[in-house]
Amino acid sequence: MRCLVTGATGYIGGRLAPRLLAEGHTVRCLARTAGRLRDVPWAAEAEVVEGDLRRPETLPAVFAGIEVAYYLVHSLGQRGFEAADREAATNFAEAARAAGVRRIVYLGGPEPAEREGLPSAHLRSRAEVARILLASGVPTAVLRAAVIIGSGSASFEMLRYLTERLPAMVTPRWVRNRIQPIAVRDVLRYLAGCAHLPADVNRAFDIGGPDVLTFTEMMQRYARVAGLRPRVILPVRPLTPSLSSHWVGLITPVPNAIARPLVESLVHEAVAHEHDIARYVPDPPDGLTGFDQAVALALTKVRDAQVETRWSNASGPDAPAEPLPSDPRWSGGTAYTDLRERVVDAPPAALWRVIEGVGGENGWYSFPLAWSVRGWMDRLIGGVGLRRGRRDPHRLQVGEALDFWRVEEIVPGELLRLRAEMRLPGRAWLEMRAEPDGDGRSRYVQRAVFLPRGLPGHLYWASVAPFHAVVFGGMARNIARGAEHPG
Repeated sequence: MRCLVTGATGYIGGRLAPRLLAEGHTVRCLARTAGRLRDVPWAAEAEVVEGDLRRPETLPAVFAGIEVAYYLVHSLGQRGFEAADREAATNFAEAARAAGVRRIVYLGGPEPAEREGLPSAHLRSRAEVARILLASGVPTAVLRAAVIIGSGSASFEMLRYLTERLPAMVTPRWVRNRIQPIAVRDVLRYLAGCAHLPADVNRAFDIGGPDVLTFTEMMQRYARVAGLRPRVILPVRPLTPSLSSHWVGLITPVPNAIARPLVESLVHEAVAHEHDIARYVPDPPDGLTGFDQAVALALTKVRDAQVETRWSNASGPDAPAEPLPSDPRWSGGTAYTDLRERVVDAPPAALWRVIEGVGGENGWYSFPLAWSVRGWMDRLIGGVGLRRGRRDPHRLQVGEALDFWRVEEIVPGELLRLRAEMRLPGRAWLEMRAEPDGDGRSRYVQRAVFLPRGLPGHLYWASVAPFHAVVFGGMARNIARGAEHPG
């Protein structure tokens, strides 16, 4: 089918577009600035058009020839977002009807029970958008989801940062409210499946995963999956949603303008009241993805030691939990980096010889005492230390030990990536590259990456970061010098 995806620069849209392409659909993506989708791995397969849902004169060409239109945009975090969403949804509905679109699909939020009182502004706006689209005259499917589990979603990142950074916390009472989270891969299954709904289906569907949990239980189970100690959680009465949002903004990098409406939404229970969607989009043979599995999938980047996000892997339908270039900059968890670059007055081959000779008897090219002390400390706490040396003084192979590192990747003449095996409150890598720089010169690029685990990981990085200028800075200088003056 010919599908229009709005919000393709966002979290869900950026994952849905490649899934629709993989299923054989023709995909057109609407963006206010087409250049924002230039670097996504599937850009060449989709049609990207510029337009603005708040400028109706730009929409006729956008909707021309479209059969299924996905509404995946919202103005959350902006001032006056309710009015902005109302205007955008109205323009979308009118343009879809005028173009003869056969189906609208909208991903909205849960609908609180009447006994819980008035919904938050966030949920109220989502419900209003749903009503506008359902009344458009175009058959519409509204999918109502609560917390979506996938790296990059604001609600999941809030859960991630709170759990990782606070081994003990005082929380508001809403952490006892029941929530039915759903894995992002199941959300995408439903969205894609709704393209094939019968024409007489014009209604909302609740969607959720197999687990109904409190936010407290979600934090404890996240901690278990992530290998953290159980969290100490003490709910108290005085923390209002407003105070809670400031607390979330202080502890996590989720912007306060986004955290506040999300927190206000969590005041309400978010449990699916029906599972009618399964009549049209059947559950997979092995069932919907459970919470623990969804968290593990979302943490794949860390678990599989993928230091650099592999966007090409993440863009396919089988890996929707990985971060994408269109995700918020605070998504995917904290990664501390130390980056050093130097222009080397020697060809890349000479620079590579020095890089591949690192470690063992050759040392680490800077502050030998610091490296030795780090090795002794590692041995004292049961680690491998620096005694393992290296197998060959000149050549390295993937998988072999190198002092307290292991060779994770090697591209001869270009790249050496080492994974730390010393005892650390997190995971660490050291990456060294030799790149041509013209006129017989080269460029040395050195990057250390640390993915902290819990609060001890963040404190560890803060304690060692002041020494990086000496250790890593000296290493970069001496590697460059060794390539320029061999002997």
